[in-house]
Order: sequence, then structure tokens, then C-alpha cells
Amino acid sequence: MARERSEEDQNPQEAPEALTEEPTAAEEEAVAAEVERPSEEEQHAAEEALHAEAESADALHEEIIGLREQLAIQKDLVMRAQADAQNARRRAQQDVERAHKFGVEKLLQDLLPVVDNLERALAAIDTENETQKSVAEGIELTHKSFVDTLAKYSVETVDPVGEPFDPELHQAMAQVPNGDVEPNTVLEVFQKGYRLNGRLVRPAMVIVSKAP
Repeated sequence: MARERSEEDQNPQEAPEALTEEPTAAEEEAVAAEVERPSEEEQHAAEEALHAEAESADALHEEIIGLREQLAIQKDLVMRAQADAQNARRRAQQDVERAHKFGVEKLLQDLLPVVDNLERALAAIDTENETQKSVAEGIELTHKSFVDTLAKYSVETVDPVGEPFDPELHQAMAQVPNGDVEPNTVLEVFQKGYRLNGRLVRPAMVIVSKAP
């Protein structure tokens, strides 16, 4: 007995080698028996779960597409609103500019007859008469002051004597045959015209030449 024990002591590695042996066929059959195959109900439930997950993914995809479309619509609405606001600001600015430029147009139309009367008074005075000379000087100074004041507000006088007739600025009162100038030349101005910031307020009333 002592001899057998000593032999076992001399071969201590033989015992672990038995643990590394491959399982036998009987052992494999026992392991396979322990692994149960899923039932039909379990397979059906798994398939339904996969189908539901696929439907959920499709619904989520459609929802994302719908949200993107709504986002595009909202962006378009915002851009339109911004464009409308910008146009409104531009129109308001143009209205303000027109008000600054032409706000005195109605007042100018009311003041122009005063200028006309001063010019008629100057034309009627006999400058050779010493008694009327001082009066003419006073009226002339008043007229000059009036015209200079109008010029400060961008009022231009339209006095086209000797110029070609322009239907946009002149109103022909009559045509007179005249061979000394070209046809359609302004011979005389009955009443001067006026422009405010380039816009015609009143046309000049004129006599125009025509061929003899």
C-alpha cells in the first residue's frame, strides 16, 4: 500500500489531465436534451413583436417626413412674412420721403398766384415814371425774396422762352406763324410754370411758333 501511494505521489499531474478530456456522446445528448426548442406560440409572439417593431419604425419614419414638410412650410411662411415686413418698411420709408419732398405742394399751389400777381404788377408799372420807380423797386424786392424762398424748398421756375416746346412741361395756348425761328419754339410765356423736386406742379402757359 505504501508503494502504491508513493507512485501516486510521484505522478501528481495525472489527475488534472482527466478534467480536460472531451465530453462523451452521452454527455452531449444530455446537454442537448436540456436545451428546449421554443414552442409555436413563442415563435408567433416573437414574429408579432418583430412585425410591431417594423410598423413602429415605419410610423416613426412617416412622422419624421411629416415634420420635415411642416418645417419647410413654416420656413416658407416665415420668409414670406419677413419679405412682407421688409416691403412694408420700404413703402413706409418711400411715403415719408414723398411727404418730405412734396408735403408743401398744396401750399405752393396756393402761393403761386401771389408770385403771378407780383410779376403782373411789375409788368404794368412804368419804370420811366419817377413816381412809380420806388414802388417798382419795392415790388421787385418782394418778388425776388419770394422766389428765393421757394428755391430753398427745391422749387424751380419753368420759363421756356426761346426753347423747344415740351408737352410735359408746357401748355400751348396758341400757335403763331414765324419764319425767324424753328417750328414749335416757345415765343412767349403767358404764365410761368413751376416744379417741386423735379415734379411738375404747374405747366408754363406759352405761345408756340409754327411754319409760315
